[in-house]
Amino acid sequence: MSNTSAPAKAPILPHEDWNNQFETLYHASITWVATHWLQIAIACGIGVGIAALLMWLRACGARLAGRDKHGTGWPVVLGRAIQRTNNYFIVLLTIRLVEGFAGAPHPVSATIHFLFTIVAVFQSAIWAREVIVGAIEHGTHSEHYSGAALMRAMGLIRVLVSFALFAIAFIVVLDNLGVNVTGLIAGLGVGGIAIGLAAQGIFADLFAALAIIFDRPFRRGDAISYGQSSGTVEEIGLKSTRIRGTNGEERIISNRKLLDQEICNNTRRQFRRTTFTLGIAYDTPAETLQAFPDMVKEVVESCGLVFVRCGFLRFNASTLDFDIEFDSDTPDFADAFDGRHKVGIALIKMCAEKGISIPFPTHTISNPTAGNHIPPPPPATPAGDSPHA
Repeated sequence: MSNTSAPAKAPILPHEDWNNQFETLYHASITWVATHWLQIAIACGIGVGIAALLMWLRACGARLAGRDKHGTGWPVVLGRAIQRTNNYFIVLLTIRLVEGFAGAPHPVSATIHFLFTIVAVFQSAIWAREVIVGAIEHGTHSEHYSGAALMRAMGLIRVLVSFALFAIAFIVVLDNLGVNVTGLIAGLGVGGIAIGLAAQGIFADLFAALAIIFDRPFRRGDAISYGQSSGTVEEIGLKSTRIRGTNGEERIISNRKLLDQEICNNTRRQFRRTTFTLGIAYDTPAETLQAFPDMVKEVVESCGLVFVRCGFLRFNASTLDFDIEFDSDTPDFADAFDGRHKVGIALIKMCAEKGISIPFPTHTISNPTAGNHIPPPPPATPAGDSPHA
């Protein structure tokens, strides 16, 4: 059984017998010009118009790039990419478009195709680099995501993106020339793996920073909770995020570790909910217990908060416990804190006015040997009567 393999891709220009190829190209060009001079003249006129149009479009890209005074909008990214269009690409694209009308012979057409492929591949790499780097700059220049560390990292990001794109372009060009690029691709893959393993921590935090910028789970100035900690985001850096804790301390956590945790963005809350458990005496009349939720609702709404629910929760040792829930209509913690204080004081006043008792916790301690209750301790001596005063 014989092994079969796919035939190798034929090169655009065969590399055997270069002298004969140049002579063939030269004679074919002379004959072509002599026999198709009118078509060539018309094609040149059309080509000049196409080239002028492409240059005008490139100028429009430059004007589009300068329209945004901050230099960070998507029109700027697109304009910069268009502005990077090379003159060689414009000329060869024009020739490629009109060479069929001019009736170019095969050697001339193959040469044009060969040169256009090289220029087009590298021009595509330039466009892709400008769009990718521009998109990253668009995120890092945002008011809530900009940071000195990320801005300094743009140079490194641009180098990495350029290296990756131009390496791919170089391989594509070699493949079109008929070169066997399998070994080169394998070598680049092994080298990339080695570099990735050596700097996996840095790259992990870098990609996590980019994920924060594009996915936007939080932004600078947001109050977040993560793990057992909470605070306000002050800066999103290349490797770490700086968070100002509730006690004034600065916490620094790597971007990768931060994204590995569940993050609660308190700034994006629609409201804050507060829950009370209020216990009232067992001797409270049933009618009062039935009307108690309505009383609580009136108190909560009088304090400017949103009543959610109130109902009987459980039979406690010395109280009948009611669960009370209400919302503040803003995500601000200070508003919820002040609202909780107002409602708590108002509930105490309401219970006092309605004659509803909120009993103290009581404990009865007995002497198991005598069977009698231990008498309560004597009252404390006033400070003025203390022998040590």
